[in-house]
Amino acid sequence: MSPNEGRPPTQAERSRSRREQILDAAFHTFTRRGYRDTVMDEIAAAADTSKGGVYFHFPTKEAIFRELVRTTANRLAAKVEQAVAEHTDPIARADAALRTVLATFAGHRTMARLLFVDAMGAGRVFNAETNALHDRFAGMIASYLDEAVSAGAIPPIDTALSGVAWFGALNEVVARWLLVDEAPPLETAYPTLRALLLRSVGVDEARIADDSAGSVP
Repeated sequence: MSPNEGRPPTQAERSRSRREQILDAAFHTFTRRGYRDTVMDEIAAAADTSKGGVYFHFPTKEAIFRELVRTTANRLAAKVEQAVAEHTDPIARADAALRTVLATFAGHRTMARLLFVDAMGAGRVFNAETNALHDRFAGMIASYLDEAVSAGAIPPIDTALSGVAWFGALNEVVARWLLVDEAPPLETAYPTLRALLLRSVGVDEARIADDSAGSVP
């Protein structure tokens, strides 16, 4: 029997559970109502707690939103790293990162809206947060491109700038998908986006053609 089994939860465990409950309620409220239109009373009601209970864990709506952006980005980064770890070929690793981000957002539209629409529309106060998020993922892409340069799979390039360009293109594709009524499935953008981005860093056409039948899982 586990030493914790059968005993009541500690105060710290109850506090952690309530915090997660508030974040989950806030996530669904923000994605339904948008950051600007959400008020703390709505988050409290969705979390089945008092407004004072929400303020105990988070002093402001802004603090909740910042935490959600960070935790959502952490989950996405973990999925990307897991997918990339399955490959040793540097081009396949960069491709896996792109494919995983698109697949994740295609299946979790609310997550995509939080990161790509609500975070950008929350005002100047979130500029630093969104810039850090963009820098994080651009840096991940740059690291995979660095591996490709070192392996001789692509010519020497400015991988930092290329990472920014890759994430910028991905950001635009996802944002347009979210904002356009009756947009086609996000997965349909993958083959064209993949070919454009791989060409932009010097991947040869034979390699692009060999893998062009790949699709977002």
